[in-house]
Amino acid sequence: MQPPTPSFSALPAVPSRPAERQAWLKTTLVFAGTILGLYPLDVLILGEVRLPSLMMRGVWAAQLVLVAWLRSRANERWDGVLSVLNSVLVSLCFLGVVTLTGAAESPYANLVPSMPLLMALIQPKDTRPAIASGVTSALGVLVMMLVTHGHVLHALAWAGMVGASTFFGVYGSGQFAKAQTAENEARLERARREALEKLAVAERHRMQSEKLATVGRLAASVMHEINNPLAFVRSNLDFLRSEVLAQQLPEEARAELQEVFDETRSGVERIRQIVQDLKGFSRMDVEEPSECALADVVSDAARLAAMRLKHVARLKVEVPAGLPEVFATRRRLAQVLLNLMVNAGDALEEAKVQGGEVRVTGGVEGERVVLRVEDNGPGIPPEVLPRLFEPFFTTKGPDKGTGLGLTISRELVERFGGTLRAENRAEGGARILIALPMHTPPTPTPTSPLPLGEGQGEGT
Repeated sequence: MQPPTPSFSALPAVPSRPAERQAWLKTTLVFAGTILGLYPLDVLILGEVRLPSLMMRGVWAAQLVLVAWLRSRANERWDGVLSVLNSVLVSLCFLGVVTLTGAAESPYANLVPSMPLLMALIQPKDTRPAIASGVTSALGVLVMMLVTHGHVLHALAWAGMVGASTFFGVYGSGQFAKAQTAENEARLERARREALEKLAVAERHRMQSEKLATVGRLAASVMHEINNPLAFVRSNLDFLRSEVLAQQLPEEARAELQEVFDETRSGVERIRQIVQDLKGFSRMDVEEPSECALADVVSDAARLAAMRLKHVARLKVEVPAGLPEVFATRRRLAQVLLNLMVNAGDALEEAKVQGGEVRVTGGVEGERVVLRVEDNGPGIPPEVLPRLFEPFFTTKGPDKGTGLGLTISRELVERFGGTLRAENRAEGGARILIALPMHTPPTPTPTSPLPLGEGQGEGT
């Protein structure tokens, strides 16, 4: 710690780490050099060069270096003793400089009461160095004033000033140490509470994720179980249809039965398609990226999203079939779109928007294919927009989201070389944009035909 006046120097507590210890020793050498470097001030005060003052400063500097060297090698028990000894020696050396530069008439004399304050500031957690410096300085200034002026009251006044300085230094440093300790304890308590809160949130998210994973596994099993009876239903439905319609029936009855069978067959096909889509999502990890048409990807996601949006909003898909292909995992990309459509539906449902609409559009911008998922809801609040893609950040209830959907969606899109960002529409509502690079298949390198006679074996 830098001393408050250029004429003082003392040593703070010894650091425990080797690198900090080396820096502490270097600082001590700087202090020692400063003490010697301030000798020109003595010359200005005395009006001439005097060796005793220079020698006293040399002793002061050597004492600092010696005590620092001893403290760097002493154990913790002896460090306190050396610290008190250093405080006493520093005070004596400074009193020596004061005496050699005019004693009571020296400008340095006015700084003597500051010695215990300096020690208290340097080592606020240990009052012994400040007390030792105060006692030494008080006795020293008392003797110096008695010898110089011979007035007992004047000398006692100076000693009293040093004593008062020592009291306020020790009291102030003690209060500062207590406040610092209380602040550190409060900081640790806040950190502990924040860690416990984060742990509780993480535990809730983990349980929710485990619950969703369990539901996913059960859904996979249910899908497998549905497939077998669904095949029997389809087969039996076709048999019943052919048998019933083969009978001699009135035309109106035949038409009505035909319509019933067609609607039933459409419902069975709808169930089969949903099962296939869910099954595809559960097996998407084994798929490798390939060329895929975005119109087909959006169609896959829209079929599943329609079940969630059926009673919430109208789903409009405007993605041209002729959009350039992209290189991605079709099921993964469909998962991203499904998540965005469902999020839009959740926002519309929560805001109770009448005539809600979710629109998916596609187009080309430069070298990228862009998909937009928009809704006519309340939009994204300004304070939420910067944190929208943070892990575990969600504005939904614990039963509706874990705060990982958008984070995973952005990671998936970036894995395919694209970007995913969110914004608010000028006319109201939110807009999520997916930009993916166009897939350009590698151009085969043409091979030049070999000249006649080259490349033929000897046996021809």
